[in-house]
Amino acid sequence: MNTYKVLTDSNLVSLLKQRDRNAFAEIYDRYSMMIYYKVNQMLRDENAAKDLVQDLFTSIWEKSDLIRDNVGISSYLYVASRNRVLNYIQKGKTKSDYLAEIGKYSLQVSDETLEKLDEKDLMLLITSEIAKLPAKMREVFELSRLEDLSHREIAERLNLSESTVKKQVQNALKILKVRLAHYNSLGIMLLIFLRSN
Repeated sequence: MNTYKVLTDSNLVSLLKQRDRNAFAEIYDRYSMMIYYKVNQMLRDENAAKDLVQDLFTSIWEKSDLIRDNVGISSYLYVASRNRVLNYIQKGKTKSDYLAEIGKYSLQVSDETLEKLDEKDLMLLITSEIAKLPAKMREVFELSRLEDLSHREIAERLNLSESTVKKQVQNALKILKVRLAHYNSLGIMLLIFLRSN
């Protein structure tokens, strides 16, 4: 058994600061896909999202000493990835129509708020609730949210009508928002993950 998998994020960060490659690998395994999904949702550009995430993890390896001990690594990664997206946009390397959307998230989510979030627990909670959805609804929802396919692409892949796909996504969102509604302190992150369109 990989003993690093049972370590807390705080333990992993301490080991990372000691240049422990296994701790870095575990942090990468825990958070890289989640950060990629968020960056890709903001940029709508898979290649750019992959590059930014790769750059982010390279940076935390090279500059691990700059991570404050009292900041959760999930919050640190989210703030750092958000800042990289904003910098990328400011350099004019992405479509301007996403600037307003990203700016809105930036204004709503302060670093202080993010530091209080336990993103790993949140993602486990969301994943658990998605798994409880009816099978076809879950499949449609995962294609929409995790693979970022359009309703048309999902309809073609699953041999369904676009209206059926749209309804399945809407129903999944309603169910998940009800099930997760009492997690008010995590509301901003839920809204980012469970985008409404």
